Amino acid sequence: MIDQNEVLIRANNWVNAVDIEDSDKIAIRDLISSWPQSSEELTELFYQDLEFGTGGLRSPVGMGINRINKYTVRKATQALCNAIPKKGELKAVVSYDSRHYSIEFSKEVSQVFAANGFKVYLFDELTPTPLLSFAIRKLNASTGVMVTASHNPPKYNGYKAFWSDGAQVVPPYDKAIIDEYNKITSFAEAKTISFDSALSDKKIEYVGKEIYQDFYQSIKADVLINKELCETQGHKLKVIYTAIHGTGKKACFEISQMTGFTNFISLKAQEMPDPNFSTVKFPNPEDPEAMALAVEEMLKTNADLAYGTDPDCDRLGVVANHKGKPIYLNGNQLGALYLNYVLKNKELPSKAYVLKSIVTSDLQTAIAKSCNVKMENTLTGFKWMASAIKDHEIANDGMTPVFASEESFGYMPNFHCRDKDGVSSIALMNEIALNYKVQEKTLIDALNEIYEEYGYYQESLLSFTFEGISGKQKIGRIMEFFRSLSIDYFKNFEISSIYDYLTQQRRKLKDNSVDEIKMTKSNVLAFEFTTGDKLFLRPSGTEPKIKFYSLIKVFEGNLEQKKTKAEQKIKLLEQLITETCEKI
Repeated sequence: MIDQNEVLIRANNWVNAVDIEDSDKIAIRDLISSWPQSSEELTELFYQDLEFGTGGLRSPVGMGINRINKYTVRKATQALCNAIPKKGELKAVVSYDSRHYSIEFSKEVSQVFAANGFKVYLFDELTPTPLLSFAIRKLNASTGVMVTASHNPPKYNGYKAFWSDGAQVVPPYDKAIIDEYNKITSFAEAKTISFDSALSDKKIEYVGKEIYQDFYQSIKADVLINKELCETQGHKLKVIYTAIHGTGKKACFEISQMTGFTNFISLKAQEMPDPNFSTVKFPNPEDPEAMALAVEEMLKTNADLAYGTDPDCDRLGVVANHKGKPIYLNGNQLGALYLNYVLKNKELPSKAYVLKSIVTSDLQTAIAKSCNVKMENTLTGFKWMASAIKDHEIANDGMTPVFASEESFGYMPNFHCRDKDGVSSIALMNEIALNYKVQEKTLIDALNEIYEEYGYYQESLLSFTFEGISGKQKIGRIMEFFRSLSIDYFKNFEISSIYDYLTQQRRKLKDNSVDEIKMTKSNVLAFEFTTGDKLFLRPSGTEPKIKFYSLIKVFEGNLEQKKTKAEQKIKLLEQLITETCEKI
């Protein structure tokens, strides 16, 4: 139960604080004056401090301790500074996307880093997240921050914290930062200096353009497989690309042009940065509506493909023009196309391995197995894949990663970057699509060939949004319900094993034996059925959502029969889940 008196005390503390500028007190003072009519709104702003999660901050922009603003951004950066080991020269890289206050927040972050003795490298233009990751590694920096809320709605902004390996923070570093963040009781504790003076004193300097060229060259050298094909026939592939008003236009256009794909066309209606994302409801290439204008242009001009990247350009969506019809490929299908092409066309090292998240299709596991390549599963998020790669590097065991992906449109084909990478993904997808086009095939033809070889795999994501305090509580109740449900709950699906990643235990129902799950604790549940099908559920770490992932596979019948059977299974599961969540 939220203590309303405590909310009012915190709000009054805000308007009386000497470290809060007067202009930033006005809105809160107005809400206090209209209490208790304003109690719901004031409670959302002050019932808790904005949480520094395992990846950083994400929240609607606004004043109050539970919103992202310059004060909470400073506090987060001070916590990051406090947690970083003070060894050698301290360096930080900072970048930002096209959202409201992203430029201003990036300067606030830079000022706090500089005040704490860090040499700061700040990008002077909108920058894709993968470029930040690359720059941290290239500049041998201690840390980095990307100011972005990724694909969240326009009212949001956020703050992704990176470590020295170019990956988002993982244990034990994330806990250290969170502990430092929670220790800060006053915004005045965040050190800061004048941006202009730090710039003139070279405590802050802008990132050089050579970083961009080094990034592009790494893609040409290590991501492309058949460079000759790209250079000589790349002009044959026609692509309509949308940046969805984000950071991707420059980098995605540049890498396509310089690798031979000169018929790569940026969609004018969505290429300019726009913090309101005026032409879409959600700036997410997973949403067909966000891709609608690019698809319309693809069909109008008879282009082969439509691409879309999210605002910070770490995700890639692809729509194929298959016999005059737009076919929207999901993240699992794209992951299978990538992996199948890489493993069957790239010269692989002797100890090659690939990575995917636990909620990503087992079709990738089947492909890897057929190529005698090890598959490693991680928790959801590329920071866990990057952490696994780092563990192999520290162990010096000779294992070499060749591809990593997760179902939410994220792919890592370039290991000079340690996060999902929309730019490198476009470069490789250009080559894959061209490879099939010269064979007079589309990506859909290629995907069907994969299904014929390995069996039919279909996945579905069911996502529920529950905002605010009541929404957070409802998500908690849903997780509690599924943790304690009876084994016959799924009716037409017989459970064989239950995985609880919070208790790190897998229970086999056949003999009631328990195995340890050797992964970091996470609030994730999974049910494996006797058919081999799986269902995962997890609250989102960055949005007020709970997600249900159905992973279905069918091996009997022709391709159409397999698809029909898979769709029936998914419909049954999702109908049951929807009815349950509505009641809880």
